[in-house]
Amino acid sequence: MNNWPKSKALLNKNEKWIPGGVVSLNRKSDPNIAFLKGKGSRIWDVDGNEYIDYQAGFASAFLGHNDPDVNGAVKKSMEDYEVLMGAGPTTHEGELAALFCACVPTVESIQVTCTGSEATYHAIRISRAVTEKDHVIIIQGGYNGWHNDVSANVMSSLDDIGPRVSPGEYPYDSLSAGIPQSHKDLIHVVNFNDLESIAYVVDKYPVACIILEPILQNIGIVKPKDGYLKDLRKMADEKGFLLVFDEVKTGFRHALGGYQSICGVTPDLSSFGKAVANGYPIGVIGGKKKYMDYFNHPEKGKRVLIAGTFNAHPFTDAAAIATLRKLSSPETAVYEHLEAMGGMLENGLTDIFSKYDKPFKVARIKSAYCVYFMDHAPVDFHDIVLNHDFAWDKAYRNELIQEGIYNFPLPIKQGSISYSHTEKDITETLEKTAKVVNKLMNKGV
Repeated sequence: MNNWPKSKALLNKNEKWIPGGVVSLNRKSDPNIAFLKGKGSRIWDVDGNEYIDYQAGFASAFLGHNDPDVNGAVKKSMEDYEVLMGAGPTTHEGELAALFCACVPTVESIQVTCTGSEATYHAIRISRAVTEKDHVIIIQGGYNGWHNDVSANVMSSLDDIGPRVSPGEYPYDSLSAGIPQSHKDLIHVVNFNDLESIAYVVDKYPVACIILEPILQNIGIVKPKDGYLKDLRKMADEKGFLLVFDEVKTGFRHALGGYQSICGVTPDLSSFGKAVANGYPIGVIGGKKKYMDYFNHPEKGKRVLIAGTFNAHPFTDAAAIATLRKLSSPETAVYEHLEAMGGMLENGLTDIFSKYDKPFKVARIKSAYCVYFMDHAPVDFHDIVLNHDFAWDKAYRNELIQEGIYNFPLPIKQGSISYSHTEKDITETLEKTAKVVNKLMNKGV
């Protein structure tokens, strides 16, 4: 491949009107590639290059890009002139809510937003209203959105947060300017899989909730230790704070009922997004009805506001309904196919790296995976920072892109397989990966 001249020109043009040249700066990457279209497991950039895609819009294109059933439902909604009036219910939101709760039986009712960040925002606001407490616990290495409560402590440096402490907490390592110090003081950061630190914070402060990804999937794949989530459920009940699962990435990708159906832990509230509508813009907050009903509480002082002109837009609802129907259909067998493709990729990657004197660990759950260049599966953020070979990871991703295999070109970012990936795709991926690893090892990277 080349240096993507058309992609570069597009970014330069955009920078005249858009700060940074990209409307969501999380998408800005090196190399800068502007993608033009996607179909199934394949994507094409404006320079004419084709790739097998494992980025999937930060894991949202779960069925594959431009799934014909989902697009067909949206097209029908358009052809039927369905409208969002801003008055009364829309034509599909009740159907979507009933279908969603049938798919995720641990969720008793939902509200629909346009983004996952809005859903996590509402979850925290409900938690504060219910408990009448203000403090919130978040996880080092977790990502729960852009708002003040959670825009911190994802890819932190040890210079900013210091060495591992347990029991204890880490400084608020902000992702954004403009957050008042008084707000930061309400947020407490602990490591994943560290119950002692959660107990430490809860004993010191009036905690409204803890919000966490049940698997950390913004720093690869970091799984919960046995008993961690169940003990966290027990602690929340005993100490009087709400347990919030952020399933924006894990929800529907690992199971129809979300990861909560796999781990057997029912959170008080959950946020969903991405895969719910196969990449159409949606967020969902759901949970126990007694908490969700705070959106419609009879007492003004306890009522939690939810508003949004484009919440439950008919086109998005149509996409979500079509997606959930396809995911729940025994005829499509989505999860069986994805487990087969995920296992094939994991086994192939393990075979490739086992031939070299290079520490590695393929971490995978269902269709999500990450190759760590360390000798064990990580348990928390500090484990990764102290043991993972970031330089090798960056070189590895860049070389794969040159071969037409697209993973986000930032170390420890999750790879995502879609329902549209075939054995042919996985075989081609493994063949090119073997070529890349051999090249890097011979260069002595």
